[in-house]
Amino acid sequence: MHVNDKKAMTYALCAIALWSTVATAFKLALAEQSLIQLLWLADLTTVAAVAVILLLQRRLGSALRDFRRHAKMALVLGFINPLCYYLVLFSAYQRLPAQVAQPINYTWAITLSLLAIPVLGHRFSRRDLISMVAAYGGVLLISLGGRSSGQPVTMTGVALALFSTFLWAGYWLMNSKDQREPTTAIFQNFLAALPFTTLLFLLQDQAGVWTLKSTLSGIYVGLFEMGITFVLWLQAMKSTSRTSMISNLIFLSPFVSLILISQVLGEKIGSLTVVGLLVIVAALWFQNQHKAPQSEMSETPAE
Repeated sequence: MHVNDKKAMTYALCAIALWSTVATAFKLALAEQSLIQLLWLADLTTVAAVAVILLLQRRLGSALRDFRRHAKMALVLGFINPLCYYLVLFSAYQRLPAQVAQPINYTWAITLSLLAIPVLGHRFSRRDLISMVAAYGGVLLISLGGRSSGQPVTMTGVALALFSTFLWAGYWLMNSKDQREPTTAIFQNFLAALPFTTLLFLLQDQAGVWTLKSTLSGIYVGLFEMGITFVLWLQAMKSTSRTSMISNLIFLSPFVSLILISQVLGEKIGSLTVVGLLVIVAALWFQNQHKAPQSEMSETPAE
């Protein structure tokens, strides 16, 4: 293996390992605080963490100077992600077992294909149809299997989880037209969203719930779901000589996540959950066969 490919594999495996923890981290964090407080603290942490990365790369000054020039794009994308996307996703996690919310959110790649038809004029192929039917069949199985976890599976929660995939897919479709350097774009988008998440926090939460657990859990989500992990993934995609070698590692994430959900959260993983997840992953793999490689920003795991 080429030296750069080894480096890319290291970056990618670190990113996958961290992303595999986020379903568990969401549930633990939401048990300690409201979703508004979690959103604000995670947004603030992401801005600070990516600012440090840009500072170390000696690019923070240019990112701040260019903010006004890219303010419109940053505001639009920041409104979608993190503001709307994580409000919806956290709401879904409040209402669903982690073993249900995480695999449903993983179907965003199917949603991306559906949205690309009207937005980008893509053709809806037979392969896409088969993948879509199989993936949403897997969602049905997971919704049924999640009942064994001990937490009720609500239709509202399932609807929110599915809606989050539209927000996430829409974000990456819009992002495909963004000419900014990816790390700078993440910093500017989350910075643009920060006044709005702060206002929501002040209006809805007032002082919030400040314990060691709530603070650390919010910081963890900001660092390892929204911030540093994206930078690791971007470095992996930039370093590799074969994008497919890295992007296929995405399929490890939901299975590692299920293990953590079982061992850390204590959820009893239903057999239908496992079968449903296998169906979803198989559908995504089948859909990606013989397709042109996606952009490196869209080759991103779901939460």
